[in-house]
Amino acid sequence: MAEDRYSRQTRFSAFGVDGQERLGQATAVIVGCGALGSVQASLLARAGVGRLRLIDRDYVEESNLQRQVLYTEDDAREGLPKAEAARRHLARVNSRISVEAAIADLEPRTAEDLLAGASVILDGTDNFETRLLINDWAVRESVPWIYGAAVGSYGIAFTVLPSAGPCFRCVYPEPPGGDQPTCETAGVMGAVTSLIASVQVMEALKIMAGKADSIRRKILTADLWSGPIREAPLPPREPACPCCDAHDFVWLRGEKRAPVSLCGRNAVQIHDRNRPIDLLQLAERLRSLGGVRANEFALRFETGQHEMTIFPDGRAIIKGTTDTGIARGLYSRFIGN
Repeated sequence: MAEDRYSRQTRFSAFGVDGQERLGQATAVIVGCGALGSVQASLLARAGVGRLRLIDRDYVEESNLQRQVLYTEDDAREGLPKAEAARRHLARVNSRISVEAAIADLEPRTAEDLLAGASVILDGTDNFETRLLINDWAVRESVPWIYGAAVGSYGIAFTVLPSAGPCFRCVYPEPPGGDQPTCETAGVMGAVTSLIASVQVMEALKIMAGKADSIRRKILTADLWSGPIREAPLPPREPACPCCDAHDFVWLRGEKRAPVSLCGRNAVQIHDRNRPIDLLQLAERLRSLGGVRANEFALRFETGQHEMTIFPDGRAIIKGTTDTGIARGLYSRFIGN
C-alpha cells in the first residue's frame, strides 16, 4: 500500500500525510542528470513525487560512476544518454510515479516545452549560462527553482522564490569572468555533490508539499574537506535587477547563446544545427571509419584525437578539444552543414 511505502516520511509531523498527497500531485523538473541531478532524481523518486522530468544532453561515461549514483558500468559501456539510463533505473525504484526522459539541451528554443508544468526546478547543471536561462523562465512563470553547484570539496545551494525574494541575477548579475575551477581542473568529491543535492531536494519537498514557510531563505556553503558548513542570509532583492525588476529576459531570448565547453570534459557541444538526423543512415555512411557505434539515442565514433557523439536532434558533442572552430569543422566534415 502507498501508505506503507511512504510511512516513514509521513510520520515526520512537519511533512505529514497532507504533504505526501501534495507531493504526489506535483511535477519536479531536474535540469542535468550528473552528480547533483542523479542524487536529486533518486531521492525524489523514492519520496513519491507524482511526475519527474529528467533533462540531460549527455551520455554516461566511466568517469561519471565515482559520483553519479544512478549509473552502472553497463550504462557506461553502452554509452546510454544519462536521462534515459536514469529513467530505466528509477522505473525499477518506484513504478507508481511518472518519469520522463528528455534527451535534450535546455536552451531558449526548447525551454518552453521542457520546463512547462513544473512545480519546482532543480539545478543539476554545470554552467552559469543554463542557470541564467532557468532563472529567466522561472521568474517569468513564477516557478521556484533551487540552485546548486559543487567542485572539489566545496558546494553551495540556495532557493530562488520569484516575487518573494532575490532572483539568481540579483546574486550573480553576470557569469563569473576568467578561468573558473571545474570538475576537470579541480576534481570533485562525491560526498559534497550528494550533500548539496540532498539540500536541494529537501527544499524542493517543502515547496511541493505546500510547506513554503519552512523554506531556507539562506545561502548554504560547505567545504567537507577542510572548511566549515555555513549559512548566510540571502542578499535583498536588487531594485534595478534586469530580470526580476525590469523583466528583461535576455537569456531566455537567446541573445547570449553560443556553443559551450562542457564541465569535466575536454569537449564542445554543437547545438545550433536544429535538424533531425537518421542515426542508422549516418552510421552506414561513416562505417569506413571503423568503430562506429549507434543506437536509437546516439551515434559515436572516433576520428584522430577526437571523439564525436551525434544525437537525433542534430546536436553533437566533440570530445578532445575546447576550440569551437575545430568542433564546427569536424561537424561540417562528417555530418554536413
